[in-house]
Order: sequence, then C-alpha cells, then structure tokens
Amino acid sequence: MAVDAAIVQASPIGENDAARALQDGPYAVEVLANVMVAMRDGVQLAVDLYLPVASAGAVGMRWPCLLERTPYDKSAIAQSDLVAGDPRPLSKPQIARWFASHGFVMAMQDCRGRYRSQGVFTKYTNEAEDGHDTLAWLAAQPWSDGRVITQGLSYCAHVQTALGSLAPPALAAQFVDSGGFSNAYQGGIRQGGAFELKQATWAYKHALLSPLTQADPARKAALQAQDIRAWFRRMPWARGDSPVSAAPEYEDYLFEQWEQGDFGPYWQQVELCGERHYDGYGDVPMVHMSSWYDPYVRTATENYIGLSQRKRGPVHLIMGPWVHGRRSQTYSGDVDFGPQSTLDAAFGGSFYQLRRAWYDYVLGRSHDNPFQRGPVSIFVMGGGSGGRDAAGRLQHGGRWVHAQDWPLPGTRTQAWHLHADGRLDPSASSEPDASRAYTYDPAQPVPTIGGTITSADEIMLPGAFDQRDDARFFGCSGSGRDIGERDDVLSFRSAPLAQVVEIAGVIRASLFVSSDCADTDITIKLIDEYPPSAEYPHGFAMNLSDGILRLRYRESWEQPQRLVPGQVVKIEVEAFATANRFARGHRIRLDVSSSNYPHFDLNPNTDAAPGRWQQAKVARNRVHMDADHPSHLLLPVLPLCDDDAQG
Repeated sequence: MAVDAAIVQASPIGENDAARALQDGPYAVEVLANVMVAMRDGVQLAVDLYLPVASAGAVGMRWPCLLERTPYDKSAIAQSDLVAGDPRPLSKPQIARWFASHGFVMAMQDCRGRYRSQGVFTKYTNEAEDGHDTLAWLAAQPWSDGRVITQGLSYCAHVQTALGSLAPPALAAQFVDSGGFSNAYQGGIRQGGAFELKQATWAYKHALLSPLTQADPARKAALQAQDIRAWFRRMPWARGDSPVSAAPEYEDYLFEQWEQGDFGPYWQQVELCGERHYDGYGDVPMVHMSSWYDPYVRTATENYIGLSQRKRGPVHLIMGPWVHGRRSQTYSGDVDFGPQSTLDAAFGGSFYQLRRAWYDYVLGRSHDNPFQRGPVSIFVMGGGSGGRDAAGRLQHGGRWVHAQDWPLPGTRTQAWHLHADGRLDPSASSEPDASRAYTYDPAQPVPTIGGTITSADEIMLPGAFDQRDDARFFGCSGSGRDIGERDDVLSFRSAPLAQVVEIAGVIRASLFVSSDCADTDITIKLIDEYPPSAEYPHGFAMNLSDGILRLRYRESWEQPQRLVPGQVVKIEVEAFATANRFARGHRIRLDVSSSNYPHFDLNPNTDAAPGRWQQAKVARNRVHMDADHPSHLLLPVLPLCDDDAQG
C-alpha cells in the first residue's frame, strides 16, 4: 500500500469543539493518511485510516471496520454533522477519531476522481464495484476482523446500496442515511417522468471543486464566471450551452441523466435502481433513514419495504421532519416541530452515539438494542400551538411513533373528491358535466416554494413554508399573494375539519384530465391550511408533499404515448409519503397545476425529446370532476384515538 503521511498520534476531541458532548473511548488512535487502494481496473483511490491502538502488551488485535465513501472530501466538514443544541458541525476527522477511540477501524475514502483519488468522476455509476473492491481490501488487512459496516449521508448513502446490491461477503451492517436509490428514475434524479434540477446545481458546484478544475486556471475561471440564477431564467439549455460546459465530464453526465427520459437500461443499473436487485442484496442488519422534506423519502421507505420483506436483517426505518441530513435540527424552512423532533431526542443521544450503540449491538459487543421499541420510527407532524416562535417560525409540533412495520398498521385509504366550486369533500360529484381549466405557460411557471429539495440553496430552498409569493424564492416577486390564487393553479379545500385527520403514507391523486397539447405535466401539492390567527392574519398554508406526472408516461414509463388533444385521460399522480396531523379547524388543501419550477424541469408541451427541446407551446389544461370523471385525492388515514374522534 502507498501512504502519503507517516503514522501520527491522533489528538483527542477538544473541549471547545461541537464534539465536546461526545466522550472519547478507551483507545488511543493512529492515522494513516491517503493510503492508495487499487480497484479492479488499476485506478487507485485514497483512504484515510483511523486505527485504535491496543493497550500495551496486546498482540494481534483485530477490529471491525467502518467504511464511509464520499465525493465531498474525506477530511472536510459537513454542515449536517451536528449535535442537537450546538450549531458548530464536527469535521470528518473528528468523527472518525471518535469511532476509532471506541474500537473501530474507521476508513474514509474519496470516491473515484474526487480530491486525492485517481480516475475520472462519473456521478453514481462507478460506485458498486469500487465499493465492493474497497470492502474486500479492508476485510483482508491484518488489523481487520473481517467485518465491515458502511455508513454515510446522501451520496455516501447511494454508494452503500450500490455495493450492498453486490452482497460482498465482508459486509456486516449498513446505516443508510438519506439516500441509496430504490429507483432514481422515481426519486432523486427524476420523478414522475420529470427531471429534478437539483442535479444541475450539484453539477455546477462540484465541477468547481473537482481536481481537474483546481489544476486548470482557465477552466476554473470559466466556471466561476457563470451566473447560475441567470441560467435558470433562460431555459432551455443544451450541450455546449450550459453553466457546466467548461467541465465536459460534468456536463456529459448531467445531460445523460436529463436526456434519458424513458425508463430504459440506463436507469436499471445497479447504482440507480436498487429495487431490481433486492433479491441478491446482502442480508445484513440495516437502517434506512430519511425525512419528510428530503429528496429520498421514496428511496428510504421503498428500500425498507423491499428489503424487510426479503431479508432477516433486521431492517429498520427512521423518518423525521427534517430537511436533507439535518437530523439534529428542530425546524424545516419556516416551520418548527419542537425539541422532541430531533433524532437526538427520539433515541436519547446524538447521531454518533446512536450509531455506535447499534453497531456494538449488531456486532455482538453489546446486548443493548437502541431500536427495541420497534423497527419503524416515524415523526408525525402537527399538534403544536400554531403560534410564532422567537425565530419567526410556525410552531407546528409533532410526535414520534414507534411501530412494527411501514405502512403503519391500521392505515386505510380515504378518498377526498374534487368539485368544480373548489371543494375537497369525501362525497363524489353528481354533476353531469363539471371541470376547471387553466393555462400553463412554460415562460411563467409556478415557483417552487419549499419541498423535498437539496443541493440547491442558491436557487431553491427546502422545507415547509407558507405557500405565498415571497421574494426569497426563485420566480417570485414578493407580492405576498397565495400561490393558489394564481390563474394557473387550481386549489381545492376541505371545509374546516370538525375532527382531527391524521395521515401517514404515500399521497396519490386520481385525476381525469385533458389538454390541447401533445404532452404536458400535472403537478399536485398537499397542504395543511391553518385558519387566520393573530400571529398569522392570512393563515398559514404549509406544504406537506408534492408530486408530478409527465403525461407522455401516463401508461408506461418505458413507452411514452402522445396525448390526443381534447381527449380525457385518467391518470394517477403520486407524491412522496408524509405524516401529518390536520387539527380541528384546519383545512386539507390540494393544489393542482402543471409546473413546479425550478424543482422540476419545464415541460414545453410538445413531444420533443427530453433535455433537447428548443421551442415551447402554451397549454390549455383541464381537470374533469363530474359524475363520470370522479377526480379525487387519496389519503392514507390513521385510526383516531378516542379524544380525537370526539368532535
């Protein structure tokens, strides 16, 4: 093996660091920096090794290994690495040293083509074999006991499920945090046939940070000269005419994802479609964790369902109310869920302590199972005061539910029907002919106001927000007008609720629609609408979940089909799962439109190839809601306790 740095004694975690809440373990730690590990094709990837030092006289000690593979710099600081109540994040070396001090070899690796590793970076699609080879190397080292646990957030979760699909013999357990594609075509890269534009903002940011850019002043200057917001105002883009054109390897994979509109072989690769590889997946203990305002809601819940039904595991699911990775934060966007909402509060310790306790349990080093209350832990949002806290956020509240399975036992599907007068009601329409129409102009799309977003703060913010035109959001003027009042949005509201409605699960809308174009999108957004109050005179329309369907894929993801102008078609639009308590006096609201930009790419309302259109049309779209076309929202409703059932 090649090593850039000598063995050094690692420093203990300092009292002035955010890690002061974590106590060092009994072992001193030594570090081997930039060990170069050869992959099967000869490319060498850099690994930092943090090794426990046994007490004097101990001979031949072997340790279980923890592996975290990252494209984000193995020695960096991630803003998500927090302890609840302290805003200062931990560095990757601090975390690694802490785990090593408790008797694990911690291996931190830069992914191929990133930072100190060789090769060329291609997003996602090299990771299964590279991960498998790294795991085998770790298990074969003289200080290893042959068992390797993987961990990591986001991309560092995607690489875990990629290697897990190859079932490497040394794999002992996985803690998959906010990622690990079940099907990237349906969440994380695309959704409902549309393309998630966070991929473009990610490509731009990381093209700037790539080794090739850092070594090429002209390329770096060209990328730095781009105004990313201006680019988002001038769709469409093209190869050679995009904010990442100066970094061709990043532009290539971005447009490869964008142009692959149909669910074909590209999307069925092991790194992108875990659900096709569940049968052969490693049968090891697993935790799949995400949050309601994270792009990987569907990924975590589907991985839990698919793997728990096939594996002895055990397999666990955790779903909090956070945005991507912010597990120790009490709020998402402009909504606070209370101090009980953090992962730290749910399990009585920090994220690091939770993982170490679970690792010790699954390795047989401890009898204390931190998940003994059940394999599923979800946060049901709602039930707070509805007031405004000192930070100016809505106090929505919520509680943790620990259960034996997902979907939660006792969940039933309840239909809420759309009516032409804007009502959302359990009873279906009896009208012989009823519909509502709107015009969708790709040059004036409905702006994205929060939601399941990451890696795009300069363009769009994740989380829960009042659905009003607010200058913080791309495409908004700051008028303060409710987005549901736009001419291109149809809003449907229930009457003020006489009793609590509590939901947990996937949100679906079964709609009858028509258009005068060959293709268009239909979007949905589920909202918990607060009534007016002294602190919120206009109420507060809190977004819970949203979804989209590109209508060319209404019958098949593999074989797109044009619309016949004016013909009514039945479609189902799926939004990510959520969990919320609609309080008495609140309204359940569904917004229907044809754009949610820049969360999703624009549909030009033509049958042009994805990612290659040049001309757009204005579409006249219509939702039908009469006796023969009973358009309705499908909610996963939980059983009520006695107090809630009393009106």
